[in-house]
Amino acid sequence: MIHTIEIIMAFLGSLGFSILFNIRGKKLWYAAIGGMCSWIIYLLLGFWIKDEMSRYFISTMILTIYSEVLARIEKTPTTTFLTSSVIPLIPGRSLYYTMSYAVNGTLDKFASSGAQTVGLSASIAAGIMAGSSLFRVLMVMQQKLKR
Repeated sequence: MIHTIEIIMAFLGSLGFSILFNIRGKKLWYAAIGGMCSWIIYLLLGFWIKDEMSRYFISTMILTIYSEVLARIEKTPTTTFLTSSVIPLIPGRSLYYTMSYAVNGTLDKFASSGAQTVGLSASIAAGIMAGSSLFRVLMVMQQKLKR
């Protein structure tokens, strides 16, 4: 039941940011579905992969490929879908605790939580780069096979 609520909230969160970013029409729904799918993938990866950073990396990489494909279909920049769809993966809880430890002066917990937050953020960035690169390689290979 808790995962169902998380998935619905991922959809609604992505939908809200899509509206905020002025995405309209079908693209609005594609971005919201992308956010929901990114969270579903993250949750499903939890069955096989216990490392949180790896799950963030893989789900972001798959989300980036999803965004690249939709960008080609809809003739829209990839960031239209990617920016709103990655919202559920933003490590807000980790960032909140990092800042809370900094304000309260517990530097040992701040350093530990800060390293975790930076690692999760780096995993998201690396997933975007890897997904985009993989998609471009696949596109080049597809074009060469057509010739």
